Amino acid sequence: MAPHLTIAIDTGGTFTDCVYRIGSRVEVLKLPSTPDDPSRAILEAVRKIAGTVPAGAVEVRHGTTVATNALLERKGARVAFVTTAGFEDTLAIARQARPDLYDWNHHRPAPITDLCFGLPERIGPDGEVLLAPGQAAIDKLRRAIRKSKAESIAVSLLFSFANPAHEQAVAKALESLRLPISLSHQILPEFREYERGSTVALNAYLAPRLQRYIHALARGLASGPARRRAKCSVSLSIMQSSGGILSAATAAREPVRTILSGPAGGVIGALSVARAAGIERILTFDMGGTSTDVALLDATHEPPTSTEGQVAGLPVGVPMLDIHTAGAGGGSLAWMDMAGALQVGPQSAGAVPGPACYGGGDQATVTDANLVLGRLHPEYFLGGAMRLDEARAHKALSAVPTKSFDTVEHLAEGVLRVANARMESALRHVSVERGQDPRTFTLLAFGGAGPLHACSLASALGIRRVLVPAAPGALSALGILDADLRREFSRTVMISPGSTQIAQVFRLLEVEARAAFAAEGAHPVLTRSADLRYHGQGFELRVSWSANAVARFHRLHAEFYGYADPTRTVEIVTLRVHAVARSRKPRLSRAALRSSDAGRALISAHRIFEEGRWRSSGLYDRAKLHPGNRIMGPAVITELSATTYVPSGWKVSVDALSNLVLTPTSGARA
Repeated sequence: MAPHLTIAIDTGGTFTDCVYRIGSRVEVLKLPSTPDDPSRAILEAVRKIAGTVPAGAVEVRHGTTVATNALLERKGARVAFVTTAGFEDTLAIARQARPDLYDWNHHRPAPITDLCFGLPERIGPDGEVLLAPGQAAIDKLRRAIRKSKAESIAVSLLFSFANPAHEQAVAKALESLRLPISLSHQILPEFREYERGSTVALNAYLAPRLQRYIHALARGLASGPARRRAKCSVSLSIMQSSGGILSAATAAREPVRTILSGPAGGVIGALSVARAAGIERILTFDMGGTSTDVALLDATHEPPTSTEGQVAGLPVGVPMLDIHTAGAGGGSLAWMDMAGALQVGPQSAGAVPGPACYGGGDQATVTDANLVLGRLHPEYFLGGAMRLDEARAHKALSAVPTKSFDTVEHLAEGVLRVANARMESALRHVSVERGQDPRTFTLLAFGGAGPLHACSLASALGIRRVLVPAAPGALSALGILDADLRREFSRTVMISPGSTQIAQVFRLLEVEARAAFAAEGAHPVLTRSADLRYHGQGFELRVSWSANAVARFHRLHAEFYGYADPTRTVEIVTLRVHAVARSRKPRLSRAALRSSDAGRALISAHRIFEEGRWRSSGLYDRAKLHPGNRIMGPAVITELSATTYVPSGWKVSVDALSNLVLTPTSGARA
């Protein structure tokens, strides 16, 4: 009987990375992305893989940027926002807090929609019906939405999390419009009207586009050449922002859960690598073609999630991994601002036309700068699968209108310094600005461009160990491959810790969780938690639920805020049930360390422009490196998914899991 084959695909701005596992061996396939229709690259990848690997069933797991791009580019649907009469301005008023108190030039992003409708109805905070919506009012609402030419509907009525009857009645009445309908009691059954309204409005904004994309991709997988060649069933799952997998059907209904789909895979992959290597504290550094994603992780715990995240300046209340993004990647464009200063990004060459050295573009990018400096080799990019045009990269950099640099090579170094400054700022944001000392962490570098810049960033932050995993350019896809089926179910309750309602609400949430997982053929492990606060406070702390949850809350409050008051009344704001169905993960085998001599992996002598002059170095093939091998910088190590640059003053060793471990040489500044 043919085995089950799982293929994980991470669609980036420049490349589409695919990984699949045969036994304990991971295979990698890398294809150019197709931004006009990301599904074309995915279907081509599945066709290539499924046609060569016999399988009884194929599961495709997909990390997508479709929702992210639709939101960032404001290319979503025209949304009709329905709320309780008198609260139509909820999205426009938002919160009055300013992200930068003294920045007079700061402008809040515009609401996701200005098409707002009020319905005369009212539910009390305890769920009591104070005013039922009349049929005439509902009919009037339906006519107004039809006339508005809305493409999607978001419904967020006051206190619907306590009693969803009115939202359900509105949804039933609007079914005849044949538009996607997002209900707040289903998407985010929690208090705080603005955050709940924003989240459900974003879901409605993304729903039509994500539904078209997911349904078209599912049809292509079910009936296309991939299925015919493999002669087996093909299913589709989507990575969600919280680091778990969702069925395609759920992701199509609740696309707001996929906004950080791609970056989440990198965090899960990095966590797996760190745990296998026995490293507890890591800073993840995922540099792709368009952007860089960073996170701070403790490998002894589950990755931290937040329900207070923001994307494009708008609150997203569903669970998301704590990831910070910088607008710098391999395809980021170099340009001069009005003051004559060199800038890099956030504009990107993307997959089309791509960096100049790819042969399509004519504007200088970070990738072109790396090529001109010798950190990329024109014959060994993507393991030799793609030749880079060095002359075109020189021409693009020479066209940058600046006279501040003596040579093209000095300009290229300037481009990298500016790009590194952006990424260093992102790493400081998740570490130093949160009271964490980056010098006590290992920098785990991945993504197609991450290993090229890792040592420079480590030196700037005082980090003395960099780890580059096997297939670093495909680690996000590997994280998607290993991700668990994961969902969180919540309900705002506003009760005391001694309330008899606690057990009842937890049971209802657990029934909901089991039903949702049963629909996907899974049996979850359930854990309980609660958001607690002192009565009168405006923010909560989450603790795992048990008989001593309140005592744990006091300790956590003292840890976070420097004080606790056991005499004050504590209230439970929200109860949560976290459901996880673990995926099978093969045990990684450790190889015996061999000789330190890496001579058999040496391809040729090489030249690198470094710190203002050309230096002699070596060009190495990572596939021929073995555990125990050591290399002194400067050196360039090539492989299919990425290139690693080892600068002067650094050395690299291969550990028992085939990770590259980079450290400063004795006396070198880290």
